[in-house]
Amino acid sequence: MTCMKRIFSQIRRSKVGLLGVALTSGRCFHAELVRAESSGLPIIHHSKYVCELPANHRFPMAKFPRVLHCLLQDQVITDKQVWVPEIASKDLLSGVHTEDYLDDFISGRINEQEQRRTGFPWSEGIVRRCRYETGGTVLAAEAALQRGLACSTAGGTHHAFPSYGSGFCLLNDLAVAGKYLMNSSSRQRKVLIVDLDVHQGDGTAFIFKEEPSVFTFSVHCGKNFPLRKQQSDLDISVEDGLEDKEYLSTVAEHLPWLLETFRPDLVLYDAGVDPHWEDELGRLRLTDQGLYQRDLYVIKTVVSRGVPIATVIGGGYSRDIDKLALRHSIVHRAATQVWRECGM
Repeated sequence: MTCMKRIFSQIRRSKVGLLGVALTSGRCFHAELVRAESSGLPIIHHSKYVCELPANHRFPMAKFPRVLHCLLQDQVITDKQVWVPEIASKDLLSGVHTEDYLDDFISGRINEQEQRRTGFPWSEGIVRRCRYETGGTVLAAEAALQRGLACSTAGGTHHAFPSYGSGFCLLNDLAVAGKYLMNSSSRQRKVLIVDLDVHQGDGTAFIFKEEPSVFTFSVHCGKNFPLRKQQSDLDISVEDGLEDKEYLSTVAEHLPWLLETFRPDLVLYDAGVDPHWEDELGRLRLTDQGLYQRDLYVIKTVVSRGVPIATVIGGGYSRDIDKLALRHSIVHRAATQVWRECGM
């Protein structure tokens, strides 16, 4: 743990209403479609969150449209709640990533070693999907600032660094959204990133290590990827085999204190489902019910304090795409419950 980057000694922000630092009515979203007429929970999705991969590739690309399908089929949401993001511009991405990396990534000047580090062969399709996914996280954050809560059906690419990708992450959507929203108002916003993916958000931690307006909080399996960890503002490393009760108590021990002390204007929540006991890359022992209780707790704790929260789905790995997509939809179901209970 760092010395909290001196943030706790800063002057605390004044109290604001339910939506924290509200957007003006004329706010322009980074969106192809905004559901201004809908009173339901904003769900951020784009059909281009996917691209073609080689046969039998380990990354479960097909999960993204299936998450939306699960939510619609189970009548958790309606299609009138679905907002559509625009592609993230190079200018938006350059708030986090270096110009050289973006030029090489977009144009395909990525060598074999770099492709092995990311886990993806380069293609125009992978560039497009990553840019739409990042745009989705930015739009989720914008929608949350206006509505109080919003959920993307993708996102959580926390292993991407400013000048390279790693671990199935090519652009760091959380960092791009955090950096943009931090600076997009007259008063600089404070952003708390709550990363409960089973793997440490090493790229995100590195990007914001000297930024006092962003606080990175990670609960992860200590013996899992990445082998070389970065230093988040608060890292909680847990042992293999941790189960629901102990995991939830770990989160509950720290989240309220962080909200009360750092007092963010926005929370970005990576609700990775790879802590699940069936996950191929997880090593923890959470159940479906444990994930639901985790997401419900995080969202309700944040919303009850009047802080906007945007969620992304994070990591999750299984050959059974339908089961995996259903697991990823847990955060949207928990968010829907909070939306209804809090009369949002």
